[in-house]
Amino acid sequence: MAGPDGIERPRLLPWTTPDGKPCYLSADPEAGRLSRLADDVEAAQLRSGEQVLAGARAVLDDATAGERAVRFALTRATESLGDVIRIAVSRGGRISVQE
Repeated sequence: MAGPDGIERPRLLPWTTPDGKPCYLSADPEAGRLSRLADDVEAAQLRSGEQVLAGARAVLDDATAGERAVRFALTRATESLGDVIRIAVSRGGRISVQE
C-alpha cells in the first residue's frame, strides 16, 4: 500500500505477535482476506473503545466508585487508547496524497 509519499509500505495490522511486536501486511491487496479481517478487527476495536469510554465516564461520574473500579476503568481505557492509536497510525500510513 502506498503511503502519502507514494512509497509502498506494509500495513500495520491491529494485532501484535505473541511477544507484543507489531504485525505488518505487505503482499495482500486491500480487498484480500487478511485485509478484510484486519478491517473487521479494527471496527470491533473501535466499537469496544466507545463502550469502554462510556464505562470509564460512568465510573468517573460516580463519587462512590472505589479504587478497584477506577483502576479497572483506567486499565481498559489505556488498552482501548492503544488500539485506537494503532488504528490511526495504520490508516494514516495508507492515506494517499491526491493531486
